[in-house]
Amino acid sequence: MRVEKLYLVTSAGQETPIDVEMAVDPKEKELGLMFRTELADNQGMLFPYGGAQEVSMWMHNTYIPLDMVFIRADGTVHRIEQRAEPLSDRIISSQGLVSAVLELPGGAAERLGLKPGDHVRHPLFKSPAR
Repeated sequence: MRVEKLYLVTSAGQETPIDVEMAVDPKEKELGLMFRTELADNQGMLFPYGGAQEVSMWMHNTYIPLDMVFIRADGTVHRIEQRAEPLSDRIISSQGLVSAVLELPGGAAERLGLKPGDHVRHPLFKSPAR
C-alpha cells in the first residue's frame, strides 16, 4: 500500500502529521491492519469510501487495539471509537454518514486531544481544515 501524509488538526490548533497507508482497493480494505503486532504513534491506515455512507468496521484478526476515526467528506471528525478490542468481531459503526475511516494506535486520539468536530487535512477531503 502506498503511504501518504495526513494531518490531524484539533480545535486547540495543534496539527499532527501522520503517515497513513492507503487502503484503497477492496483487498486492501479487507486486510486492513490485520495480523500486525505494532503500529508506531505517527502511523495509521486510511480507508476512503468515496461518497458519504454508513460504514462498519471490526477487529477480526487484528492483534493491537485501535482508535477508529470516522471522517465526513469535508474532513470533519464525526466520531471516534477509542481502543477497539483486539480480535473482536463486534461491529463498530460510524453512526452517521462518513467518507473515510482512519485507524490509529489505540489511545492515540486521546493522547493527541482529537475529538469529534476536529479536522483531518488530506487531499481526499473536499474542504481541508485550515
